[in-house]
Amino acid sequence: MLSQGTERRCATSTGQDPRVAELSTAVARLRRELAGQPQGFADRGIAEEELAALAAMAVEGVPEVRRLRRSLLLVAGAVGSVSRLAAALYEVRAAVELFGEPTR
Repeated sequence: MLSQGTERRCATSTGQDPRVAELSTAVARLRRELAGQPQGFADRGIAEEELAALAAMAVEGVPEVRRLRRSLLLVAGAVGSVSRLAAALYEVRAAVELFGEPTR
């Protein structure tokens, strides 16, 4: 049995860590849904910047957990009041949690 935060990591057919693939997919979905929202909320720019940062981290490979969590907090703070984005935001959160806790 694997402990929390220690999961078996198998590369996908492309050699990519499945956690990174999950993060990339979740971020892409939230970015699409955010793009479909009206322009009327103040923190949209922050959300877009941090989603771009998350996408870049996924492209670069296994990201730093502290940076992932920081970006997640900023995105959640920026779009948390937009209920139509809740499901996509939850997917990003779940993908970030696949990386476990930051090391101390």
